[in-house]
Amino acid sequence: MDSIVDENRLGTMKFGIGQPVPRSEDPKLLRGEGAYTDDTNLDGQAYGVMVRSPYAHGILNGIETADARAMPGVIAIFTGADLEAAGLGTMKCGLPLKNRDGSPITYVPRAALATDKVRFVGDPVAIVIAETAAQARDAAELVELDIDPLPAVTDARAAAASDAPQIYDAVPGNVALDYQYGDTAKVDDALASAAHVTKLSLRNNRIVVNAMEPRSAVGAFDPASETYTLHVGCQGVFGMMNTLAKQIFDIAPEKMHVITGNVGGSFGMKAGAYPEYICVLHAAKALGRPVKWTDDRSGSFLSDCHGRDHDMTAELALDADGRFTALRITGYGNVGAFLSAVSPMMPTLNTLKNSNSVYRLPLIEVATKAVFTNTTPITAYRGAGRPEANYYMERLIETAARETGIDPIELRRRNLIQPAEIPYAAANGMNYDSGDFPTILAKAVEGADWDGCEARKAESAKKGLLRGRGVGCYLEVTAPVQQEMGGIRFEENGDVTIITGTLDYGQGHWTPFAQVLHQKLGVPFEKIRLIQGDSAELIAGGGTGGSKSIMASGGAILQAGDIVIEKGKKLAAHVFETAVEDIVFQNGAFEVAGTDRTIGIMELAKEARTRSDLPADLPKDLSVAHIFDNAPSAFPNGCHVCELEVDPETGTVRLDRYSMVNDFGTVVNPLLVEGQAHGGIVQGFGQALMEQTLYDEEGQLQTGSFMDYALPRAADVPNFSFATHAVPATTNPLGAKGCGEAGCAGSLPSIMNALVDALAPLGVKHIDMPATPEKVWAAIQAAKAA
Repeated sequence: MDSIVDENRLGTMKFGIGQPVPRSEDPKLLRGEGAYTDDTNLDGQAYGVMVRSPYAHGILNGIETADARAMPGVIAIFTGADLEAAGLGTMKCGLPLKNRDGSPITYVPRAALATDKVRFVGDPVAIVIAETAAQARDAAELVELDIDPLPAVTDARAAAASDAPQIYDAVPGNVALDYQYGDTAKVDDALASAAHVTKLSLRNNRIVVNAMEPRSAVGAFDPASETYTLHVGCQGVFGMMNTLAKQIFDIAPEKMHVITGNVGGSFGMKAGAYPEYICVLHAAKALGRPVKWTDDRSGSFLSDCHGRDHDMTAELALDADGRFTALRITGYGNVGAFLSAVSPMMPTLNTLKNSNSVYRLPLIEVATKAVFTNTTPITAYRGAGRPEANYYMERLIETAARETGIDPIELRRRNLIQPAEIPYAAANGMNYDSGDFPTILAKAVEGADWDGCEARKAESAKKGLLRGRGVGCYLEVTAPVQQEMGGIRFEENGDVTIITGTLDYGQGHWTPFAQVLHQKLGVPFEKIRLIQGDSAELIAGGGTGGSKSIMASGGAILQAGDIVIEKGKKLAAHVFETAVEDIVFQNGAFEVAGTDRTIGIMELAKEARTRSDLPADLPKDLSVAHIFDNAPSAFPNGCHVCELEVDPETGTVRLDRYSMVNDFGTVVNPLLVEGQAHGGIVQGFGQALMEQTLYDEEGQLQTGSFMDYALPRAADVPNFSFATHAVPATTNPLGAKGCGEAGCAGSLPSIMNALVDALAPLGVKHIDMPATPEKVWAAIQAAKAA
């Protein structure tokens, strides 16, 4: 018994919750042994290539395919008419959002292939199937589209104007959702009576997601079982299965088998169904052979859903003591040509939920419109409205500090929610369950060597450079957990498999999930395996998104572990011929209380599988398939501090110092959490200073390749100083708060506040993202001329 206990204690010290365990999957991935969708090849497969609209807006009169069909190797060409004739359904946005008058959001179903109009450059109108990918590409170039071009509009504010081109007859004014929350009259009064009001126009630039792995899909159909199989990179196979089965193909979910292997990045973009997935599944059934489609990078720029793209006006009211009295955010969110599953949420509900941040705020109003345009559809992108909302609030605070003459740290201190006020009912309807915001701000200021900045500024000035520093406090409202599977399967070979419906697309789920199970049950860490990407293995699954995976799957694993323990006590009582009440479980072993009689959990699992004398009323193995029902949102928060230098001669910006203090609640694996923060910061840096998606007046994408679209590189950022001040959440069994998207929420405001701080002595009061060298230089010249 002692050796078992000692072994498990040592293992927990090394692999338990809170330990910086390296990612288990990395050796395989670094050896090039990952299995991505494009690595999947099925016997007899054909290849599909999409035909896309070259116009942003137009009437689709017809599609001429005769020349393409005559090309070598061409097997078939399917159009929207073929999909309609097959009775396929449409992609829908199911968010139960309402307009300010109480009417529901205007849902516009999207067919996989256009039949009446094309609404953005890249809108798919047909799929060509051939024996090889090259033959399919050649034939696709010969498909002729008869399109009468129409005027296009690519800007949300312009699209909502009375004279804008109408993208849908059923959506006058192109407004899908006219959202409003808050007491307008009270906010009006607060703004009118305020000692000071800060008002800013803020652009949140459109982002091309540019995941490392382009999208790919392989569809197959088995006529014997009448089952479709889709190999696809996604963020959750259970949700993808249900969407395709119920919305599109009108079949029982068990007749739609979705398989996902390794996924090379997503950030929200690969969560939902895309037209290509529907097309390859339809073609596979129609042709009686598998069909594979893989995008290229140029196609990805057009066809992958984009992120962000908001145009907001934000107002913050302060009293004579610098206390916040009201916040109002109005404006427009561009949702593109179609509603994705979540696109209306970012500029509306998520702006509301997150703009309150860590501050005491009596009144808030968010009145924003989600607007159709002739652009690539928008979907969630790392944070999905949360970084945007924190950016609006922090830019307001920094500007208000400058306008009122109050020190920016002091202004924040005066308005922070205090620990004694928590639980805190925020004006936006959120109920904060935990947090210590003043301590985090204090630690962040200390960790950034705040007082040493003046000396560093003088050193920068000697080099002819401007130095600025900026703070970005943030609070995120994570997605709530609805249902998630916690499966624990004891395998015959001695492994233990976790089965859960979140999905790793770069986060490294295997290791922290194994740490949770290892600490709960004492199962040897090296024996733990993970299944997430096979819909046939799941009984529930919320997928990965909204920074909830460890809360969802971690909670599910803990609860499933409790069930394993209860089953094990019954079995151990039988083995030891004693009462169940006499069995205790600790350190990975079942023992008879007060004796030295003990059996390890792995040995007991083997006993259950192999013994033939177990009574009928006893479990025959320790495996569990459990559903973790729900957990409300959590509230990760923190403070980032950035220092940067600006070359006024060129407008070039260089990040010099970057530090942060975060509250992610219980941290299962600090190594992975810090890595997630780094990734989010760099993506925020890219949006703040580099990334810019531009369309011309005709709706043509001007930034359609890496020749025109800049992404950050490792050399562009300094080393990050990372610290944690954890206040465990009370809303989930682990006490975790989620960390995957918080880096963006802190980096957008801290970087942009630092930039404005550097330029303020020249008279620059605000600059919109992305602050490219050209834009920074132009702002400096304009300030000099003023």
